[in-house]
Formats: sequence, C-alpha cells, structure tokens
Amino acid sequence: MIVAIAGASGFVGRALTEHLLDSGHDVVALGRSVSSVSTDARAIAVDVGDESATASALAGAEVAYYLVHSMAAGGGFREVDLRLATAFGRAAGQAGVGRIIYVGALGDAPSSAHLASRHEVGSALAAAGVAVIELRAAVVFGSGSISFEMLRYLTERLPAMVCPRWVRTRIQPIALVDLLAYLEQSLHVAPGIYEIGGADVTTYREMISAYARVRGLRPRRIIDIPWLTPRLSSYWVDFVTPVDRSVSHALIESLVTEVVVVDPGPARREFSVTPMGVERALAAALDDQDEEVTRSLFSRRSGLVDGVYSVVADVAIPAGDADVVIRDLGTIGGRFSWYGAAPGWMARLVLGRLMGEHLQRRRPQAIVPGALVDWWRIARAGSGELVLRSVGWFPGDAWLGYRAGQDVLHQVAAFRPRGIPGFLYWKLLAPVHRVVFERMARHRVPRTSGQF
Repeated sequence: MIVAIAGASGFVGRALTEHLLDSGHDVVALGRSVSSVSTDARAIAVDVGDESATASALAGAEVAYYLVHSMAAGGGFREVDLRLATAFGRAAGQAGVGRIIYVGALGDAPSSAHLASRHEVGSALAAAGVAVIELRAAVVFGSGSISFEMLRYLTERLPAMVCPRWVRTRIQPIALVDLLAYLEQSLHVAPGIYEIGGADVTTYREMISAYARVRGLRPRRIIDIPWLTPRLSSYWVDFVTPVDRSVSHALIESLVTEVVVVDPGPARREFSVTPMGVERALAAALDDQDEEVTRSLFSRRSGLVDGVYSVVADVAIPAGDADVVIRDLGTIGGRFSWYGAAPGWMARLVLGRLMGEHLQRRRPQAIVPGALVDWWRIARAGSGELVLRSVGWFPGDAWLGYRAGQDVLHQVAAFRPRGIPGFLYWKLLAPVHRVVFERMARHRVPRTSGQF
C-alpha cells in the first residue's frame, strides 16, 4: 500500500516510517525537514499548512497518517494546530486519499490546552469528509518521546523529589511498539475514534518507581506538596531536564487530567493488539534505544540526545595507509596500549574495581559480533568498521566505534548514564574525556603508520 506520513521526522513518525517499510509498504515521508527520515522512504519537504503543495505531495497515496503537532511553537500552538489540520484534511480530500489515521489524546473534557487541541485536531481532519481513524492515547514509552525523556531525566538525576498532587493522577501509558501495531492495523479497521492504552493504569508517582526498578536504581523518595502548581512544576523540570521547554510546559499543564481508556470495547473488537504493562514497556524503550545507538552510532554528533552523551573525533589517514588502519582494528584485545591513553584506561579499571566492577583484559579468538574483548562485547564488525558495547560498567552503558575510510578515521564514543553515579562520572570527567578520546583517535593512525 502507498501511505503518506505527515510529521515523518518526529518521534512517532520516524518509528512508523521504519515499521511500515519493514512491512513492505511504500512510504511517502512528509515534513518541513525530512533529512532524518529513512532513505528507503520517498521524502518530500512540504508545509502541511500549504493546502495546494500538500495535495500534490499526497497524490497517489491511499492512506495518510497525520502526526503533526505545534507545541514547540509556544503559546499559540492550539490555533496553529487547528489551522494545519483543517488544511491537511482538505488537501487529503483533493488528493483522493481514502483515509486519514491520526494519533490524538485520551482525556474526558480536558481543561488543558494540549489535550483539548488534540481533540480539536481530530474533528478538523474529519471536517473535509475523508474517513478518519483517530487513536486516542496517553504517554508513549519510547526513547525520544518528550514524556518519556522527562520521566527518564527526573528519575535518573534525583534520588528524592518534591512533587505536586498531579503525580497521583491516573494515566494509562502505551509502549511505542504497541502504538505502531495499532497504527499499522488502522489501515484496515472501520473509521472512528478508538481509545488505546497499555495493560496497566498507573500514576506518575508509580511510573517513577517503575523506571527506577527497571533501570536498576535505588528506590526514589517522593514527597507530595499539594500547593505546588503545574506552572511551578514546569520551572523545576526546566532546571533538572534538558527537554524542550515549550513542549514540556504544555505537557505538564495537562497532567492534572486523567488520561485512561474509558471505553475499551471498540479497540478490542477491531484490533488484535495485546498491549504490554508499564515495566515491560519501560524495559522495551531502553532496549530499543540500546539497539538504535548501536545501529546508528556513526551518525551521532557530539552532545546529549535522549539521555545519551556522544563525543566524535575524526582523524585524517595518510595516503596509502587506509588498509593498515583497517587491519589494525582486528588486533584489539589484551593490551592497554592498543587504545592509546593507556594510563587513563588503567585508572578507569582501578576506579571500576573500587565500585565493584570486575573488568579484565581479554583477547577474542575472532573479531565477530558477540565476542568479548577486554571490557566490551563486539556489537558490529566488518571491513573498516568496529562497534563495541560495554559489559558490566557500573556508571552506565557505553559504546565505542571506529569506521575507517580511505582518508578519514571516524571515532564515536557514546555513554548512557545510570543514575546519579553515572551522571557525575560523565560530568566530572568531561574535560578528561575530551582529551582522552581525541588522543585515542589520533593513536589509531600514527601508530599504524609507523610513526610510533
């Protein structure tokens, strides 16, 4: 089936694009910026508020997913979202699209602008006469979701926290993988509004505790303060987390409204999805991120994205030395000297021993995925490419990757902290890391070129 996805560069949009491509569909990815969309999709840069351009982009599509929101625009997002949805609905009608599939929000008669806007968008899409499947959901658990990132940073960075009454508001979160299943099955269900959610109805307080258990952190102490308002809460979230403030403020305002499935009957009749519970969904989100970092390590940039810090270093390879550098990647294991900055790695192992780690030097029989080498497991290996994943590190999860081209060696180090020890480990050693990672990258080339 030919399907179009408006908002393909967003959190759900990117995941849905990959999911539908894997299922054999032809995907047309729409958005103002589509550079981050899979290269297997046909990407079209378009402003969905431009009715004529959108209709042209939708030509030939049998189904259109609408995954657009404008909360990052600030206080006027409600009017912007209504205008965009109205234009998109008319454009879909002009293009002959058979149905629009939209992810809205749970919540009965919500008072917050965010939740009310989600309901208005669904009505605006349907006003043009195209059949609409509206999936109403609450928080989506997946790395990159603003709600999930708020939960991650607050739980990881705060052993104790003062919270307002909304931490006891009931919520029914859903795993990203389950949402994707609902979205794909929406290609064939009857038009209408469907309330969907995970297996558990919980609260934000319980979600914080569940995340701590899944991540292996000590239980978090939560103190309720009844007079702490959503606005004051948003300032605290700004201080503790690096998430987009415009979006987080709109989300926090909506936390006073219960977002649970009230009428599960229609979804149960039309869909064959068995959603997972909270802890399993949280674990799946972290595991999915683990796989995603491993898969996309060489496309990462220096900095913090979705709880993962990255440091990139590129070093020129002298003419004619590329093959030597590539062969050298296969000699890893058993020696501090291979990495460069050997004293730093020796100090790292000593620190680990003090914290209960049992890291050791070891050399594998072959450089193949799954083999153990020193304090790593080989995640990917090929000609000119090596990706390592840490094993048993106390402060968190680490990746180290090398990709050798004909003239450049590309090195990427990534780290996902676990709790406060991991956060402090990275922050306190940040100046050391910058020097060490640069020396490690340069060490690969001079040493193999006979300059050491």
